[in-house]
Amino acid sequence: MQLTRYSDFSLRVLIYLAVARAPLSTIEEIAAAYGISRGHLMKVVRHLSALGYVETVRGRSGGLRLAREPVDVNVGEVIRRTEENLALVECFRGEGRCPIEQACLLRRALHMALDAFLAVLDGFTLADLVSRRRAPLARQLGLQPLRGPGEP
Repeated sequence: MQLTRYSDFSLRVLIYLAVARAPLSTIEEIAAAYGISRGHLMKVVRHLSALGYVETVRGRSGGLRLAREPVDVNVGEVIRRTEENLALVECFRGEGRCPIEQACLLRRALHMALDAFLAVLDGFTLADLVSRRRAPLARQLGLQPLRGPGEP
C-alpha cells in the first residue's frame, strides 16, 4: 500500500505546525522547509482547514496554525479523510471485473490488512509523532520550537 502525496503533504503540514507551535506559520515557510510546491500545499491547507485540522488567518500578517491540540489529531483519521481512495484492489470498488471475485479470498485478506494498517495509525496522535522528537524535527525544519502545553 502506498499513500498519496496528498496525505503525505497533509501529515507534513500538521507535523510542521505542531513542531513550530508559532502563533502563525505560512505556506511559504512550510513549502521551503520541505522543498515542496507552494501550489500543492495551498490545496492541502484548504482541505485541512475544511476538515477542522488547520485554522487559517487571512490578511497581510495572516498564516495558519493548528485548529486542535496535537493530542486531539488522530493519524488514522487524517489518513481516512485525506486519502481519496483506500481501495487496494479493483474488487474493493465492487465493479465486478474480476472473474474469480466470487470464490477469491484475497479480497478478505486485503480488507483485513487494510484494517490492521489503519488500526495501527489509529493508535497514534500528532502529539505522538512530534513530542519526543520536537527538537530534532525543529532543527531539520529550520524552526525554533516553542514548548507545547505540559512540555519541559
